[in-house]
Amino acid sequence: MGDGEPAISVRDLRKAYGGTPAVDGIDLTVARGEVFALLGPNGAGKTTIVEILEGFRRRDAGEVTVLGVDPAVANGGRGAAVGAQARRWRQRVGIVLQGTGEFDDLTVGEVVGHFARYYPHPDDPAQVIARVGLTEKVAARTHTLSGGQKRRLDVALGIIGRPELLFLDEPTTGFDPEARREFWALIRDLQAGGTTIVLTTHYLDEAEALADRVAVIARGRLIAVDSPHRLGDRDSALATVSWRTPEGSWERTQSATPTAVVADLAARFSGEVPGLTVTRPTLEDVYLRMIGA
Repeated sequence: MGDGEPAISVRDLRKAYGGTPAVDGIDLTVARGEVFALLGPNGAGKTTIVEILEGFRRRDAGEVTVLGVDPAVANGGRGAAVGAQARRWRQRVGIVLQGTGEFDDLTVGEVVGHFARYYPHPDDPAQVIARVGLTEKVAARTHTLSGGQKRRLDVALGIIGRPELLFLDEPTTGFDPEARREFWALIRDLQAGGTTIVLTTHYLDEAEALADRVAVIARGRLIAVDSPHRLGDRDSALATVSWRTPEGSWERTQSATPTAVVADLAARFSGEVPGLTVTRPTLEDVYLRMIGA
């Protein structure tokens, strides 16, 4: 993770709709170069938080800076100086929404090349198309793409400007397992190049594979922030050791020292322990407990 000024700083963020809090006093800091995942059920407030950070929605209260700029000022202020600041700030931020739009009459190459002209120093369109796995579709019109291929195009449009900060909203929806792994490799490559990434996903294995830290949001409040393996004290939780007895039944025990339990079992069985498994709470187990599911 990066040093110095954070990529995102949020203090006491609040937003209500019709008097009902959607975001109720959130504090967050995202370091530069970090992959930060927002987890939470539908209606938890994740989308509102991200839209405020992106400058698409105004907050009711709180302090927010994104790459050192208040997105509300950048997108809502008036005057030539503010307009120029907003353009510079927007050029530093990449956004992959749940659907960027339809370009039925254009090819993949034409769409990416068109979006590249919005930025002062864009990446090479052909290289971006290759990075998202669409080289074979460069001449295909976008209406012929599958759902997963359209999602890859959305990602290409989000990264064509070489963003310092990238927002990814459910980026692998519609991807098959192989495509998801390829996309994960792309995210790691972007992070290695210094890009800060804010990820919202319902795939907990995706958050665990990619995120340096995860934040769990429920009912507009921040429940916890930690690395995936430490969230909810996963790293110190009791392990469950299970095995099959000679009679064919199953036994299990919980222990803070599972290696010692396994050693005792190996001695008892003179070698291999039938059906041996050692498990700790998964990220899903911890997440569901935190949100009260």
